[in-house]
Amino acid sequence: MNRGNIGVLPRTTSLADESYLEFVETFRVMNFTKMFPVFSEVANKEVEEKIGKTDDSVSLEQIKSVVGKVPITISWQRFMRSHQEMMWRRVCSSFKVIQDEHLAGLGDAETKGQGTLSYEKDFHIPDYARREIHLQPGGYTDDPMGGIVYHYGTKTFYQGYNDQDEHHIEFVNLAATPTDGKTDRILDIACSIGQCTTNLKKRFPEAEVTGLDVSLQLLRYAHKFAVDNDMNINYTQALAENTDYEENHFDMIFVYLLFHETPVDITIKIVNEMFRILRPGGVFSIFEFPNMNQGLPPATRYLIDYDSNNNCEPYSPGFVACDFLQILQDAGFTTEPGGSSSNHFLQTVIATKPIS
Repeated sequence: MNRGNIGVLPRTTSLADESYLEFVETFRVMNFTKMFPVFSEVANKEVEEKIGKTDDSVSLEQIKSVVGKVPITISWQRFMRSHQEMMWRRVCSSFKVIQDEHLAGLGDAETKGQGTLSYEKDFHIPDYARREIHLQPGGYTDDPMGGIVYHYGTKTFYQGYNDQDEHHIEFVNLAATPTDGKTDRILDIACSIGQCTTNLKKRFPEAEVTGLDVSLQLLRYAHKFAVDNDMNINYTQALAENTDYEENHFDMIFVYLLFHETPVDITIKIVNEMFRILRPGGVFSIFEFPNMNQGLPPATRYLIDYDSNNNCEPYSPGFVACDFLQILQDAGFTTEPGGSSSNHFLQTVIATKPIS
């Protein structure tokens, strides 16, 4: 049955599902807040003892050869995989119960509301974007139920501290504004189900806010939320590397966790496209994985590699290894660190398009 929402969060279709997923959430909390710090301490110490150093000169293969033999590693890896599989299996089966009703509601909302949902029926999704990131069945692009599944799945993924978009609100509030104060047009790229897009509109109610994503399945869910909450937001299906917007169109561009999910050659194209469509003096606020040149400890590098191979993050090692600031600067941006967030793992970069 449809049990409605708690605030912005949809409820699962049974209390049993909700209770089971609360258990999975605590399992994930245990794995990250209790087990990973212990694993990190042991792994970093082992690398230092066996190799004699822990800096960037230590290769990933050296780290893996040492850390893979640490007893706690096997348990931690199994738990990492298991809680993801448990989460998606139960979320998918729960919302399957209301699939017909839910899809009908998405379809009914498409032509309603103050804002728009724009897409082309023959839109081609590139192969790189059709991976089952984080093991989500069907990935972001191929499951018609992908929006609601993503929403509740990431509730568990965020370990309960993003049930009302608190995490997204924090990053939206960290987004920089142009020095001239002009914020008429704002773009949220890789907006998924619109959690940041929605809160950008709340922060800048007079602005024309647009959310762009490759996945129509996620955008349909985002648009319905905007319709249900009487919000004027425009959503469009497009590639971030080829948006078709005019040059100098936006005052602000925002992105949360895109680049580690794209190949480095696509990342370069996206950065160049953002420079093209951002107006001089405009700002591009970026919240993303760290890079190697920021001094990642061995345990963190091991985690990223494990996540790549066993949690379907195929492109994150390439991003972590690249010089992202140089990519931004090569495109023409000036860069500076942004404000720090409660998620100390992520980096914040403010990229500005020079006026002259």
